[in-house]
Amino acid sequence: MTKFIFVTGGVVSGLGKGITSASLGMLMKARGFRTTNIKIDPYINYDAGTMNPYQHGEVFVLDDGGEVDLDLGNYERFLDTNLTFDHNITTGKVYSAVIEKERRGEYLGATVQVIPHITNEIKERIRRIARDYEVVVVEIGGTVGDIESMPFLEAARQMQLEEGRDNVAFVHVTYVPKLKVVGEQKTKPTQHSVKELRSLGIQPDAIVARSEDPLEEGARKKISLFTNVPEEAVVSAYDVEDTYEVPLLLEKEGLPAYLTKRLGLPERKPELDAWREMVEKYKSLSDEVEIAIVGKYVKLADSYLSIKEALKHSSVANDVKVRIRWIEAEDVEREGTALLEGVDGIIVPGGFGARGSEGKIEAIRYARENDIPFLGICFGFQLTVVEFARNVLGLKGAHSTEIDPQTPHPVVDLMPEQRGLDRLGGTMRLGVYPVKVKPGTLAHRLYGRELIYERHRHRWEVNPDYIERFEKAGLVFSGIAGDDERRMEILELPGHSYFIATQFHPEFKSRPMSPAPVFRGLVKAARERRQ
Repeated sequence: MTKFIFVTGGVVSGLGKGITSASLGMLMKARGFRTTNIKIDPYINYDAGTMNPYQHGEVFVLDDGGEVDLDLGNYERFLDTNLTFDHNITTGKVYSAVIEKERRGEYLGATVQVIPHITNEIKERIRRIARDYEVVVVEIGGTVGDIESMPFLEAARQMQLEEGRDNVAFVHVTYVPKLKVVGEQKTKPTQHSVKELRSLGIQPDAIVARSEDPLEEGARKKISLFTNVPEEAVVSAYDVEDTYEVPLLLEKEGLPAYLTKRLGLPERKPELDAWREMVEKYKSLSDEVEIAIVGKYVKLADSYLSIKEALKHSSVANDVKVRIRWIEAEDVEREGTALLEGVDGIIVPGGFGARGSEGKIEAIRYARENDIPFLGICFGFQLTVVEFARNVLGLKGAHSTEIDPQTPHPVVDLMPEQRGLDRLGGTMRLGVYPVKVKPGTLAHRLYGRELIYERHRHRWEVNPDYIERFEKAGLVFSGIAGDDERRMEILELPGHSYFIATQFHPEFKSRPMSPAPVFRGLVKAARERRQ
């Protein structure tokens, strides 16, 4: 039988349910169980693709082209695995499927209702994924009490009834505040949250108590008493320096061992040596480099979560800690490139729309003219082409037709098949595609092979009509699409210490033990510059 661990959240959002779920998945996998993670998002959007990053953090892209919640990025990094679009269940997906079945007459004239039709659809989607695994960790997004989460919590309650209590466990993540006035940890919010959960028919098996400091013994006893959860299953998840420490903290607190016993799984010693070594190495790094991220969503760092993580992975690989200087692209437009002075590297990430694009172009120019290690990603790749066209080729007014449809030099343009689309969701070039890498280039030195597979999320492309002019002026397109030679994938500038840009998103495939090659190369070049 597959074992299910449902992770719910209480009191407030943003407590780290995603990291807790990712950590539990990783700790079960480290014990040798075939494990996967599922994320339930209660929003009515079909997927995360059309959401503004300020609303929900970055849009993470999977191999199969699924545009999903950033928590799936954490799952992939922690479990070192590739997930599918089916691993993200949204209210939009569930209701779309149920309505489609109703229209086809599959419910044989029944009145279609939340129970049983919506809950059955939810359970069916969870079980479809679960077939190939021994342990499935299911994170239910939102906070207990939210109206949107109700059908998912009800489906989880029904699953425990149907699968048997020995095969389904509930872990509830709550917040334990410490009021400065009284100086003690308060358990009442946790008590109320569990009361709310129990009113829905769910008794948590374990509580992960999030707090700034380790949980006091008195607070642990009180939570146990009032929530009917054994003391050993009330886990202290206090703030740590780095998210990759969380699995080690939960292991030390005994949560995975408790859940293993609770679900009747064989007890096994987890393989955590490599992970522990990676965490210790990152914490011990003393040398630093500073890399600027010039973006349009920098007020919410989660908008660039995978880039932050790829830099962290590259820190460990290069024995140097990366400090990020967050720079709003619009500030560069107003205040100039003085904001970039003193950095050891510059990243211009993806993003859609005109806002901040001129600031990004100025940052690219600054990196190119001052020989500062540079990495452009997706829209950053396209704007690198625009910058080169304007300032090296002298093509006045050159731009992307996304920003200026009337530009005299459309150096970045839509492919014919993208024109006239009236649906924005899921219609881009999405997911993994092959990229052919030219031998003898920086890209080839970084990747060490001539064929790579990387994840994409874009609509506009380098205009093939201008490629010859770019190459004559010294720009090298060192990667082209393996499935369509009209599409440019990687560009670089020879003679520069490190200047590379990719049409794909390398950050989505970066892992703690194997950083994305272009990020590893950027941090290495930044370290050499600093030294």
